[in-house]
Amino acid sequence: MHDPLTFSDWAGERRQRIESVLGRVLPGDDSAAPRLAQAMRYATLGGGKRVRPLLAYAASEINGADIDRVDACAAAVELVHAYSLVHDDLPCMDDDALRRGRPTCHIAFDVATALLAGDALQSLAFTVLAGVEDGGACALLADAAGHRGMAGGQQLDLDATGQTLDVEALTRMHSLKTGALIRAAVQLGARCGTALAAADAEALDRYANAAGLAFQVADDILDVAGSAATLGKTAGKDAVQRKATFVTLLGVTEAERHLRVLHDRAVAALAPFGSTGQRLRDIVDWIVLRSS
Repeated sequence: MHDPLTFSDWAGERRQRIESVLGRVLPGDDSAAPRLAQAMRYATLGGGKRVRPLLAYAASEINGADIDRVDACAAAVELVHAYSLVHDDLPCMDDDALRRGRPTCHIAFDVATALLAGDALQSLAFTVLAGVEDGGACALLADAAGHRGMAGGQQLDLDATGQTLDVEALTRMHSLKTGALIRAAVQLGARCGTALAAADAEALDRYANAAGLAFQVADDILDVAGSAATLGKTAGKDAVQRKATFVTLLGVTEAERHLRVLHDRAVAALAPFGSTGQRLRDIVDWIVLRSS
């Protein structure tokens, strides 16, 4: 069935939906540790592009999933993402003071509380996902967040600071640090419906891999071209920390070309899904065109 909503309206509805879901699953002031609950809510609610939940909802449309089932997967992935941002901003990592246009969690609270908030958000993600566990969802998300995924990529990022990387090494790093959770979001969303053929699951993974890298390349370009006011985070931080980026390795013009190649690769991977893959196409279009 044709969806009459524009992508902007669809994304707005899904963002409102995931905000409501997150608000319900996060602890409130009646928590045993109210300050920790406040930090968890501060770090998660009221901002962010919600790219990973949008990908989960979009992927679920391929095979007619029940949206109520998708909610838990979308929330779990976003909780893991929120935890990663809290820890990424800590003084021992990127030492950043601005996230989503406001003070980072450790600035708004304190370093110890922010550390615990990240830990608790990660634990909560698996509690939420266990409610719809199909035997493999928790393992999939854990793998994406762990040493073979996001955490491993973060370590490679730390190791690479001040070092000279080539494009292949940078791509591998971001395939783990950024791409692993994006791939998990797509696969978890798709798993909420009828079972996919192996070839379709592989096509979705090709899409997610290209879209995840496109998101990072776009981020690198925006870090050079954007401002803190539009980005909601400190602009130019990569250059200050002497981090290798697609822009520092390729230059802006070639990075933009690489972004278009990744976009086309993602769109091509969606060919088997026809109109049911439209929202996934919309998302990768938006990734390429976004300004923040």
